[in-house]
Amino acid sequence: MKGWTASDIPDQTGRTAVVTGANSGLGHVTARELARRGAQVVLACRSEARGGEAVERIRAQVPGAEVRFAPLDLADLASVRAFAAEYRGDRLDLLINNAGVMALPHRRTADGFETQFGVNHLGHFALTGLLLPRLLAAGPGARVVSVSSFMHMLGTVDPRDLNMERGYRRWTAYARSKTANLLFIHELSRRLSAAGARLTAAAAHPGYASTNLQTAAPKLEGRRATERFMEIGNRYFAQSPDHGALPTLYAATAPDVRQDDFFGPPFLMWRGTPTRSPRAKWARDDTAGRGLWAVSERLTGVRYDALAQPAAAGAMGKNTSKNTAENTAENTAKDAGKNTAKDAGKDAGQ
Repeated sequence: MKGWTASDIPDQTGRTAVVTGANSGLGHVTARELARRGAQVVLACRSEARGGEAVERIRAQVPGAEVRFAPLDLADLASVRAFAAEYRGDRLDLLINNAGVMALPHRRTADGFETQFGVNHLGHFALTGLLLPRLLAAGPGARVVSVSSFMHMLGTVDPRDLNMERGYRRWTAYARSKTANLLFIHELSRRLSAAGARLTAAAAHPGYASTNLQTAAPKLEGRRATERFMEIGNRYFAQSPDHGALPTLYAATAPDVRQDDFFGPPFLMWRGTPTRSPRAKWARDDTAGRGLWAVSERLTGVRYDALAQPAAAGAMGKNTSKNTAENTAENTAKDAGKNTAKDAGKDAGQ
């Protein structure tokens, strides 16, 4: 693993990947490098214009790259369901849950959830569940990778106040959402192992990488001094997006990745090539993982029923995968809107 770079990515020919938030930053690099190694890559992005531009940039940098755009707004569960229902292709080998927002002012998603919790965790929880039958059918080497942050160390999930109704603190909300990413992977890994599935779930974090994530909120609010401060930090202290994406690429492609692995840079968790990364003890708490999972199912209306089927052990064929994924998305869509942010406190206490 020492000194691992993008040139060490194994051949990805014949594999298909979905990368959320792939129009810029870490997601764009991840999509580009997977395509460079032969994967077919779907850039799942909110903006059609920016997504289309990202596709053209990759095609210019990687001649012959098989990449395409598909609309996905993780702040709207209807959009997540539509993406899953309209997914084209018989197989899916890699799902990279990369998209995220950071330290935004208090806002709510289309479904009424606090935005950072809704986008960073719930949107990806729903997306993974809806695409799960295809991932299970892909066989050995299939991966789900969620991008967390070393800032998860600053806050655990509070099951009594998932939407931070008792007082919103933007950085605490971000930290909690990143802990939620790790608890999701922890519990998903446990369930995959129990089902005998050949799908591996892992997590990664970029360290301190220079992307527009740091400046998005200050720019949105017109806080020019803070925006400038973040720009200086990115310029002098952060590593490049190309380096920041390496832990994600390692988690997605390296042959020695195990269930519930977590990769990041070694130097102060900020910089360097990928290595197995430490995490807060609460990010591996079995009880917290099960509790968050139950709440997430209720709030999104998405259940991981495929893990209880024989398909989880690899018996499901391509046609079954396609039909199951489409039926799951269709049935879940019928239940949209039944669970809202108002249920969070009640569900968390159960």
